Amino acid sequence: MPGMSTPPLRVQMVDPSAFTPPYDHALSAALARAGADVELVTSRFAYGQVPRDDGYVVSEAFYRIAPGAAGSRLRMAAKLAQHVPDMLRLRRHAAAADVVHFQWLTVQPLDVHLLPPRAAGRPLVLTAHDVLPREPRPGQRSAQRRLYERVDAVVVHSVHGRERLVGELGIDPAKVHVIPHGAFAHLGAHGGAAPLPTELAAVERPVVLCFGLLRPYKGIDVLLEAWRGIDDAELWIVGLPKMPLAPLRAAAPPGVRFVPRFVADVEIPAFFRRADLVVLPYREIDQSGVLFTALGFGSPLLLSAAGGFPEVAATGAAELVAAGDPAALHAALVRLLEDPAARGRLAAAARAAAAGPYAWDAIAERTLALYRSLGAGTSARG
Repeated sequence: MPGMSTPPLRVQMVDPSAFTPPYDHALSAALARAGADVELVTSRFAYGQVPRDDGYVVSEAFYRIAPGAAGSRLRMAAKLAQHVPDMLRLRRHAAAADVVHFQWLTVQPLDVHLLPPRAAGRPLVLTAHDVLPREPRPGQRSAQRRLYERVDAVVVHSVHGRERLVGELGIDPAKVHVIPHGAFAHLGAHGGAAPLPTELAAVERPVVLCFGLLRPYKGIDVLLEAWRGIDDAELWIVGLPKMPLAPLRAAAPPGVRFVPRFVADVEIPAFFRRADLVVLPYREIDQSGVLFTALGFGSPLLLSAAGGFPEVAATGAAELVAAGDPAALHAALVRLLEDPAARGRLAAAARAAAAGPYAWDAIAERTLALYRSLGAGTSARG
């Protein structure tokens, strides 16, 4: 009827295991600011509180029984036992949505059969944060392909990711949509940020920061080799180990400091504001939440030329070195540590990128445009 406004899209954002809570909350908040009615359906984050914004609903509907420590076998067994009934409950709940947007589906052989049914006016969307498994279990790649085929659209964060899905898995190019990751400028923005630990706050030399979960594909061993001979700065390797730490400690030259633990959101600003340079020497990647955290803080970046990293470097916010090349990484580290003006140019470009193409409000508009292109909300509502 004339004069009637279009009702807001009802979006269900789904991350059963709370694998990427900063991303989930930032995108949900941006979609809400753009006028959508958003519900984030997830589970309680195992490592602590997650900052939330206003304007959207959070339903911790998955894995409500969580015995044992985070990452323990008992906790994993409990999650697996609850997974099917929780997914079936989501199928019923999805009837109230105009679009269901999954961020992660981790039990692929089961999940392909447990997704809500596709329906006119209620598309299913899946974001491929990890485009393909790095160390696939038997049958995992084929199960992941079936999931991609089962949904109406797949979101990737880089052109590189799109090319992999289309070229390696044969996914229909029309189904794969590039929407960038957003820059995390919200951390510490409303106060409450914690200071650095006392022993780190006392450091007076320049600091190079390598941040995030410690995994083999992130090239920490390459970085340690590249650090040899750098005597007038400190390298901080900060994050929860997901690999044996003893070999890394044994290979570390002088000037390397490990902070091997989970770092809560309230602690993150102090690390990035202290860093003179952030380095991510990954062997392989699509995109990285750590990279977009650094952009949000305007940190100068040194990245390996892997995956989607060159697409960020094209904005001027990062320098690139060949992946897996410690000599090239060493030379770049020395040059940037000796050139504060070059770091300043990278930092300025990082701030511009965070406020421009990687701003969450811009990403929300692109996401809503995708939903509408899929016909979200066009069926009659009950």
